[in-house]
Amino acid sequence: MYRTHTCGELRAANIGQTVTLAGWVQRVRKMGGMTFVDLRDRYGITQLRVDDSSAEAVRTTAARLGREFVIQATGVVEERASKNAKIPTGDIELNLTGITVLNESAVPPFTIEDESDGGEDLRARYRYLDLRRNPLKNALMLRHRIAHEVRNYLDGKNFLEIETPFLIKSTPEGARDFVVPSRMNPGQFYALPQSPQTFKQLLMVAGYDRYFQIVRCFRDEDLRADRQPEFTQIDCEMSFVEQEDVLSLFEGMMRHLFKTIHNFDIPNPMPRITWYDAMDSYGSDKPDIRFGMKLHELSALLQGHGFSVFDGAEYIGGIAVPGAAEYTRKQIDELTEWVKRPQVGAKGMVYIRWNADGSIKSSVDKFYTPEILQQAAEAAGAAKGDLVLILCGAKRKTQTQLGVLRIEMGNRLDLRKPFDYAPLWVVDFPLFEWDDETQRFYAMHHPFTAPKPEHLDWYYSNKKEDLERVCANAYDFVLNGVELGGGSIRIHEAEVQKRMFEILGISAEDAEAKFGFIINAFRFGAPPHGGLAFGFDRVCALFGGQETIRDYIAFPKNNMGRDVMLDAPSEIDQTQMDELCLASVLKPE
Repeated sequence: MYRTHTCGELRAANIGQTVTLAGWVQRVRKMGGMTFVDLRDRYGITQLRVDDSSAEAVRTTAARLGREFVIQATGVVEERASKNAKIPTGDIELNLTGITVLNESAVPPFTIEDESDGGEDLRARYRYLDLRRNPLKNALMLRHRIAHEVRNYLDGKNFLEIETPFLIKSTPEGARDFVVPSRMNPGQFYALPQSPQTFKQLLMVAGYDRYFQIVRCFRDEDLRADRQPEFTQIDCEMSFVEQEDVLSLFEGMMRHLFKTIHNFDIPNPMPRITWYDAMDSYGSDKPDIRFGMKLHELSALLQGHGFSVFDGAEYIGGIAVPGAAEYTRKQIDELTEWVKRPQVGAKGMVYIRWNADGSIKSSVDKFYTPEILQQAAEAAGAAKGDLVLILCGAKRKTQTQLGVLRIEMGNRLDLRKPFDYAPLWVVDFPLFEWDDETQRFYAMHHPFTAPKPEHLDWYYSNKKEDLERVCANAYDFVLNGVELGGGSIRIHEAEVQKRMFEILGISAEDAEAKFGFIINAFRFGAPPHGGLAFGFDRVCALFGGQETIRDYIAFPKNNMGRDVMLDAPSEIDQTQMDELCLASVLKPE
């Protein structure tokens, strides 16, 4: 063995022992006749000391050490003269009797410190160096711990961990598939799974009534800062269950994680809200309920007073921003420009300032009396000292815009503390989404989601307005404004599934071509079943107090889907192209 102890292990109880450590040189400090070396490994840092009494070979080797050299160090554990309370090993140091350089290091392109001087692109190029820093190390350790606790909990509930294939059939519905050419079947392609959805349902047909997998998934979609083309899910399915069974079990799993990871007790039972109430109150189907500032409809109060923008609107809504009446006109103008950005999409904004002295000021003073403006402010949930921000337009679009504005104001007022946790379930989603451009319905979740049993009459109706009223037997787990997980009770009856394909415009021939394997499987006794999947990377990030997932993935892609460390994706040589029966068609520059 290269070491008897790790660099985070030694304490005062080890004083007097001769030990051997191995690791990376964090820094070298020369102070007159003494040299101090901070030696680092995954477990921590231990200070090494070399002085005039050290052997000449030790002093000579220590003199040539550089940052990130890999060394083996032997010495006697002694009490430090100047203790460091910031590290667990801060009471001791190692008085070196021997030192061996196992590997020299080039000067790293950035400092391997908690606060590095390397930019994001540079650190991504040298990800293996970035992973030596404590923030990333701690993130991956948290990821490991959460995975361990998930397995412990689900194993205790009789779940089996079963792997499903990565090379599958392409069933384009939703995001784009990544495809893989087959050398043995020229001109044909596998797809990488966007999720194991069909396989976990087949496992239910096979009789494995409780399945889970911490599984890699792949989606070829335009990326945002919080998305990756390959990501990990906690994927689960259960047979002979109804919605309440699924919610209860996985609410228990999240309760277990919060308790074991953070010693935090989440509400029992957790709050639940319908999709419709979430949109009406928060302008989002993944509401952050750590703070108030709910949406309130003001149409009845503000229409019919001669302000044409409001009078012609389908919906007028407002939020009351607490304590913001002191906002200056410049700040309000900046906020008005902010809501006009494409990411929000509003055409403008109206405000009502209800000053602490009770006076009312608004950008539409000339259309409304102070009494009407005060009534509107009160209807929005405001009190003296608050600022009411109002948008109008098509109902759902305006609610969504207000929801984005609400989150922005929550950020500006520091109301979204990362370690304040407020989970909830969102239920009763619409089963279908109507697209005006294509004049057809799309599944809000996926085509195997069951309708609510009490909505089957509408489900079998041919009227558009009836189909729009059908709710899915579906649910999302939301934490701090992030959808952490989602799932549904699945369709297990052939006639219900056939009707789903009809509504979605999938012909019998297309359904057979895309989903024939699961349709046929359902002919052999499919049990009632349902499940859900949690975004594992997001769970790790939120438990770590972050909103982005990149630091919780060992080797992530950038926002263009590139691995800048490997320089991937990249071209393949002509021999490989020929073996795969592929031709490259490049657009002229």
